[in-house]
Amino acid sequence: MELLIVIGVIVVLVIWVIAIYNNLVGLRNRRENAFADIDVQLKQRHDLIPQLVNAVKGYMSHERETLESVTNARRQAINASTVNEKIAAEKELGSALQGLSIQVEAYPDLKANENFMQLQNEISDIENKLAAVRRFFNSATRELNTAIEKFPNVVFAGMFGFQRQPMFDLGEARADLDKAPDVSF
Repeated sequence: MELLIVIGVIVVLVIWVIAIYNNLVGLRNRRENAFADIDVQLKQRHDLIPQLVNAVKGYMSHERETLESVTNARRQAINASTVNEKIAAEKELGSALQGLSIQVEAYPDLKANENFMQLQNEISDIENKLAAVRRFFNSATRELNTAIEKFPNVVFAGMFGFQRQPMFDLGEARADLDKAPDVSF
């Protein structure tokens, strides 16, 4: 009889650990899926940047450094392989794009260019979509981190290789990038 009780307790504990593991896997997959949504928007943004740079080049020939920083930041963002590398690269790309926007203010002819305005509107639309999917990603990350840190999950999370994951934090530029971009030139 005692053997059956011990076996019963062991079975319950194994089922409990399996449930914890499955929950953590589900939350990790939800986070990865949320980042896949971000990745789609980032790809669209990366595809538009060369067009934007080319539209600006003729007007801003002496602002070469600004254009190069946008191009280099885009290259780093495209080449980033992990979620955390992509987050860091996108922060840099966002800063470079903001620098470009500031430089554009000095060129009224460029701001009146129809091609440029269309590109700005497309980038503005993508940035709005990025803000939405970033919020979803951060929500999924928060849920995963909370599950990893809760007791008794914390006991098993480390054994199963689950670690606290970073949010898609925009650092100092967070306030500027979370609000809709202003495209009125």
